[in-house]
Amino acid sequence: MAHHMKTIRIGAGAGYSGDRIEPAVELVEKGELDYLIFECLAERTIAIGQQTRRADPNQGYDPLLADRMLAVLKLCAGKGIKIVTNMGAANPLAGAAKVREIAAALGLKGLKIAAVAGDDVLDVLLDGDYRIEDNGKPVKSLGDKLISANAYLGAQPIVDALKAGADVVITGRVADPALVLGPLIHEFGWAMDDWPRLGQGTLAGHLLECAGQITGGYFSDPGVKDVRSLARLGFPIGEIAEDGSMVITKVAGSGGQVTAATCKEQLLYEIHDPQAYLTPDVIADFSQVSITEIAPDRVAISGASGRPRPATLKTTLGYVDSYIGEGQISYAGPGAQARGQLALDIVRQRLAIIDVKTDETRYDLIGVNAIHNGQQSASAVEPYEVRARVVGRTASMREAIRIGNEVETLYTCGPAGGGGVTKSAKEIIAVLSALVPRELIHPAIHFEES
Repeated sequence: MAHHMKTIRIGAGAGYSGDRIEPAVELVEKGELDYLIFECLAERTIAIGQQTRRADPNQGYDPLLADRMLAVLKLCAGKGIKIVTNMGAANPLAGAAKVREIAAALGLKGLKIAAVAGDDVLDVLLDGDYRIEDNGKPVKSLGDKLISANAYLGAQPIVDALKAGADVVITGRVADPALVLGPLIHEFGWAMDDWPRLGQGTLAGHLLECAGQITGGYFSDPGVKDVRSLARLGFPIGEIAEDGSMVITKVAGSGGQVTAATCKEQLLYEIHDPQAYLTPDVIADFSQVSITEIAPDRVAISGASGRPRPATLKTTLGYVDSYIGEGQISYAGPGAQARGQLALDIVRQRLAIIDVKTDETRYDLIGVNAIHNGQQSASAVEPYEVRARVVGRTASMREAIRIGNEVETLYTCGPAGGGGVTKSAKEIIAVLSALVPRELIHPAIHFEES
């Protein structure tokens, strides 16, 4: 009688902050969705957002939040599709206020928008004695370089927001699968300690969170794994049943493909231990998952399970690490490699002559030795064009700028035929991790209404 089981259709509208927008619109128009999720946070994204917010307290949410909402909000409201997203990034409250403003501009009345706050735990970390997991040093050793600390929240605040009638849920840092797990717990009434079901729901979230990766983007490799129509790649839909089993599919006629192979690649993506995938809600076990192609672009997946959740929440620490200065210049035609090599030698000497202080430098010929070292590329045919790249890590922006400038002077002071110089200098925000006891973290929900 399995076919009488309730199922929920969840579409993945984005797999990272800068993702395409049309596939999400296509999902809303043709996907018969109940929920649309946008997963837009990488590890460093919030730290960068915190910097933006320091400059302007009304910013810090995802830069494409307004564009995405303008594209789908009215359509979703008309079809009763609820939106769940971590596009709140470093400022979920401002993100929710922005969505309310857009809803009003679109003439949408009575839309309930929930902001999930409480992932920002900088105060907690500064008050206690915490250890950086990556290197064992105290968190306090970062001093005033520490700019953010955001804990990975679980599904509970999303469930609470949906229960309170939210049409749109805007979070900051939550575990990626929680964007899917929250709606499933809400719709099916799963208990927060039903570990096998939470493991299944986490699998659904993990498969959907990277959007186009599971429909053939990132999977494709011409001649080995050919995928059609990648410029019109369709994003995935998960049809998830009350028992946690699921079918992964996409809109008919969209580009890409959903096959056992695309699903297996995504299943293994970013998983350190398939038997113990740690999330805030459950320690998921994907080791017994079965994957079956049941029709073209329809793959049935089940068999995930889970064990009780960890006592701590992973927390991402964002800090100002250094500055990086870079310059690039191209050489082409006969002797291109020798001219490129001479260019690198000149810049190496120049940086010593003018005493640019660097902690680390690289001198690469792109196309020759930039990704694999020189030994591995030694047997290759000499290229007809190369791009010389010099990059250095510095303690200040001023020093970083000088690196690209020395590459630029090769135009007139370096070997023949150099062109296409680019240079940049930027502050680098890096991330480390700490573990914080979950009882010290208090998620809060704030409502906006259009």
